[in-house]
Amino acid sequence: MEITINNKTFQCNEETHFCIQMGKGKSAYKDRYVFVGVGELEKALFYYRCINIGYGYKKRLVIDKKVVSRAFSRYW
Repeated sequence: MEITINNKTFQCNEETHFCIQMGKGKSAYKDRYVFVGVGELEKALFYYRCINIGYGYKKRLVIDKKVVSRAFSRYW
């Protein structure tokens, strides 16, 4: 199955991993949620959109080790 997100095309099957990763400041990203399979794509996108990031935090959506979307907050 082929999906398009943010003008990027990905090949997906039942073994595709959708990861939502979070981090703080300059630290490394850590997996927060992992969904496996094409049927879990909608759930992964929903969780990604619903995560509110506070000051100094960052999040990203990864499909099979390829970054699809990322968001950062600012320091004040």
